Amino acid sequence: PRDMVGPQALILTPTRELAVQVRDEARKLRPTAKCKVVAIYGGQRVRSQANEVKAGCHVAVGTPGRVLDFIRRGVLTLQNVRYAVLDEADRMLDIGFRPDIERILRNCPEGRQTMLLSATLPEEVLRLAKRYMHDPLHINLSPARLTVDKIRQTYFTVDEHKKFELLVRVLRRENPRQSIIFCQRKRTADELFQRLRTAMKQVSLMHGDLSQPLRERIMQAFRDGKIVNLIATDVVGRGIDVTGISHIINYDLPEDVENYVHRIGRTGRMGADGVAVSFVTPEQGQLLTEIEATINALIEPDGIEGFSAFEPRVKAAAPAPKRAAPVFGRSSRKYSWRV
Repeated sequence: PRDMVGPQALILTPTRELAVQVRDEARKLRPTAKCKVVAIYGGQRVRSQANEVKAGCHVAVGTPGRVLDFIRRGVLTLQNVRYAVLDEADRMLDIGFRPDIERILRNCPEGRQTMLLSATLPEEVLRLAKRYMHDPLHINLSPARLTVDKIRQTYFTVDEHKKFELLVRVLRRENPRQSIIFCQRKRTADELFQRLRTAMKQVSLMHGDLSQPLRERIMQAFRDGKIVNLIATDVVGRGIDVTGISHIINYDLPEDVENYVHRIGRTGRMGADGVAVSFVTPEQGQLLTEIEATINALIEPDGIEGFSAFEPRVKAAAPAPKRAAPVFGRSSRKYSWRV
C-alpha cells in the first residue's frame, strides 16, 4: 500500500529457484491482484529488482544474500514486517547463511510472527529458533517415517570407477519419466554431464556456477519435459519442484543424512509413486546405515551383474519396534559388512 513502507511479509529461501517458485505460488494464493509479491535474489540485474521493491510490495521472497544487500543499499526496509518465514531453514544454515539470517531478523520488528519451516531439526536450527522465536509452538507434520511410503528406496553397491557405467545401465533399465541425478560437487557434475550427454539424449546440468538466466531456462525446459535427466548439486536441487520427477539417483551418496531426506523428497509428489536409487561405495556402508536409522526404514539392495562392490550385508540384530526419535550417528539396526 502507498501509505506503508516495505513489505508486511518476508520469506527467506536457501536458493534462487526456490525463491521464484515461492513467489509464483504466493501470487496464486493472494486474495487480489493488488497484493504485490516480489522475488529478490542474485544472478539478476539489481536495478530491475530494486525498482519492483521501490514500487511497493506486500510480500517479499528472497535469498538471504540479496535481501541483506538491498537492506544495506536502503532499497528494502523491514520496519513493517509482521510475518517472517524461514523456508528450509536447515538448508540455509547448512550452506552458511546463518550470519545473514540473523542480521535480517534483527532488522525486523520485535513483535513480528516468525515461522521456521524445516524438514529436519538439527541442533543449529533449534538454537536459531530459541534465539529469535518467543515461546514457539512446535507443529510436527512429519509421519513416523521421514520419507514417503510411495517412494521405493533401493541401493547399489559399486566401486567408484564403475559408477558411470552403472548409471547408464540403471537409466536404461528404469527408463525414468524424469530424473534428477545428484552429485556432491560441481566438478563431478560437470564431468558426469560431459560423459552422459554422449550416451543419452535430453540430459542437462544445474549447479551454482551457471548464470541465473541459464538456470531459469534449464528449469523451464525441465518443467516442460524437454529435459529427462537433470544432473544437479544439492544447492540448486532444493529449488526443484517438478511433479513429473519419477526417479532420484544419488550418484554420490550425500555426506549428511538430512540431505538424503531432502533429495528423495523431489519425487513421490502429489500422491505419485517415486523411486530413489543410491550408489554406495565400499567405504560408505556405515553412512547408509545411519540414513536408515534416521528415516526409520530399511533401504532395499538392488544389483546389476558385474557391478557389486561387496556382498550384501547380513542383518545381525532385529530392529527395535519403534524409535522415539532419530539420533544422528547411531543406528537402531546393526549390520556386519562383508568386503
